[in-house]
Amino acid sequence: MSTKSAAWRFRYTARLRLVDAGVVTWAIAGAFGIRFGFTEIGDGSVRDIDYVLLSAALILAWWFMLEFWGSRDARVLGSGSEEYKRVIASSAWLFGFVAIVSYALKIDTARGFVGLAFPAGAIGLVVARWLVRQHLSLERSRGWSSSRVLIIGGPYSAAHLVRSLRSAPAAGYLPVAAHVPGATVEAPGLKSLSIPVTGVDTDFETILSVILDTNVDAVAVSAGVNMHPQDLRRLGWELAARDIGMILAPALTDVAGPRIHTQPVAGLPLIHVSTPKLTGGKKVAKRAFDITIAGILLAMLSPLFLTLAVLVRFTNPGPVFYRQERIGLRGTTFNMLKFRSMRVNADDELKALLQAQGSDDKPLFKVENDPRITPLGRILRKYSLDELPQLLNVIGGSMSLVGPRPQREGEVALYDDAAHRRLYVSPGMSGLWQVSGRSNLSWEESIRLDLYYVENWSLMGDVVILFKTFKAVFASTGAV
Repeated sequence: MSTKSAAWRFRYTARLRLVDAGVVTWAIAGAFGIRFGFTEIGDGSVRDIDYVLLSAALILAWWFMLEFWGSRDARVLGSGSEEYKRVIASSAWLFGFVAIVSYALKIDTARGFVGLAFPAGAIGLVVARWLVRQHLSLERSRGWSSSRVLIIGGPYSAAHLVRSLRSAPAAGYLPVAAHVPGATVEAPGLKSLSIPVTGVDTDFETILSVILDTNVDAVAVSAGVNMHPQDLRRLGWELAARDIGMILAPALTDVAGPRIHTQPVAGLPLIHVSTPKLTGGKKVAKRAFDITIAGILLAMLSPLFLTLAVLVRFTNPGPVFYRQERIGLRGTTFNMLKFRSMRVNADDELKALLQAQGSDDKPLFKVENDPRITPLGRILRKYSLDELPQLLNVIGGSMSLVGPRPQREGEVALYDDAAHRRLYVSPGMSGLWQVSGRSNLSWEESIRLDLYYVENWSLMGDVVILFKTFKAVFASTGAV
């Protein structure tokens, strides 16, 4: 492991230890104060002393539990939900253990005290970890605080892995070089590699020497690598002895963790990929989530709804709502609602405007500097306020809070076979591509993100996307 990598890992882990200590102390002390009152401490009663000692023990136990549960492991820091899962799991196990011991030994631990400390601390830890992660992500976007990675594999798979790692800098993997065993110097795939190529030798000793010379923190073995299985196993031993990570990157694209299951067979780690299905209990859970959240939002935002309706009605003649036919689940059609942001009969002008800018035959077509938008409409669109009536679509069942964005019939007509898989789930008010750049993304990238959502749906994923939606809306990123 390089000195720079060891330095950032040590620095970041030390930062997390301090943050965790502060949060758990705040949670326990706050719960103590709310439950018992700080002014009553010090009167000498045994009960006060017992709870002060219990509080100190919980702070230490909670801090060590976070360490032992691997929530500060460098492999889970910076991206993904695994870090947060470990924080919640370690906290839940600790307080579950306290509850069981208290019940078994009939110890009065004041359920109110424990009941306050656990949720406050768990939420505080997640929020604090998120804030620290933002700083780490900023560093990684500049090429710092990342693990230097050597890619070993076939030319095309190595190039794909390099592009994938560079597209997610927050993950903390910085490809610095590639070794393509067995490839010819003139291989077309080598030209697509945007990092230095260390060679094409297949000899084990040569490959190990290249790894040591590049001074990397990890080696990523991609699909199509021209190496004997015994040499790969031996390579793993040598890397482990030198504290260098080994990553196996199979030729699977856009498959999330919950769909991947590893089964060891005769010493081989076979990877099973389950078929994505949004049926049964999952379908009921998603629908219940949609109705609950949409109902709450409608109740909270009703004053804003009324205000916007009045402004739309009196700033530009015409109806308050704009209804447009869109394609939904399994190709069915429905009327999507919006606050009207254009002048009346704007659809009649669309074809001419698209032809004028030469985009009438392209998917996800947009009119640049659209003259049909009203002054109020520009404000509504900038902050996505025109989308709020779609909460009524969600309540009615034609849309979901999260899903692929519903598109017009003309856009769906341009779909290829892969793009049609977007129609396997209900369209959403927000989705992966909206929170990943919104209208700034290309058609291909938008489809890729939507297909990833369709094939890897989870309720927690919907929650995360909704949180990111609020951030994207307030930043007005990509809004038109």
